[in-house]
Amino acid sequence: MAIIPSPFGRPQHDAGATERPKSAEMTPGAGFRIRLSIERPPATLTAMYRDFETPDISDILNRMYTMAPEIRNLVNGLPLVGPALTVKVFPGDNLMVHKALDAAKPGDVVVVDTSGSQRNAVLGDLVANKAKHRGIAGFIVDGLVRDLPGLIEAGLPVFARGVTPFGPLHRGPGELNHSVSCGGIVVNPGDIIAADTSGVAVIRREVAEETIMRLRAHRARMQQYVSDVKAGKFSNDWVDRQLAADHCLVE
Repeated sequence: MAIIPSPFGRPQHDAGATERPKSAEMTPGAGFRIRLSIERPPATLTAMYRDFETPDISDILNRMYTMAPEIRNLVNGLPLVGPALTVKVFPGDNLMVHKALDAAKPGDVVVVDTSGSQRNAVLGDLVANKAKHRGIAGFIVDGLVRDLPGLIEAGLPVFARGVTPFGPLHRGPGELNHSVSCGGIVVNPGDIIAADTSGVAVIRREVAEETIMRLRAHRARMQQYVSDVKAGKFSNDWVDRQLAADHCLVE
């Protein structure tokens, strides 16, 4: 096998030699795929969740579908409700976040899974302004963002773990509109995202109608009780009953 002198002082094989397999070469399929069409819940159903705060939604979902509390609104105090458009990025990259701008419909919430990366930002003011012009409702990012003054100026709710000046690459791989993990919760495309100053809740699309009915029934039951508590009319007898039922030792 012929050896070609290298200008860098290392030998190079000729073109006829067998090349080393490229283990890091991107291939189409899992990890590098895009789904442009997803099923979203009816807009009227999604809008109903604007009437409820995330603690109530979390309670009705048995406290099982609330994201990590570190993910919070870094831009403003505005609530955020809409169907999820899901993005999974390679750590330190945001190519699929940019592609999400083409796939999103007005009112969508872009949910970004960074695989736990806490180094690079995955979006900043330019992405936020582009998203605003596309009618995107806001972002949920399990990771970092940057350009905070510009994000505040753009005005879209952006929930994330923190801010850094360290920007991303734009090379891929990544996934668009497949299941992701965000704040410890699996999010599927078309699930309803409800976020406010208390946190972020995820409502599965297939149970969204049932959940809204349960929320309404729960609110009707709670209205009088909450009113009484605010007026100082309440009893803590239920606490003693619970302690007795569990045989708590009281000295």
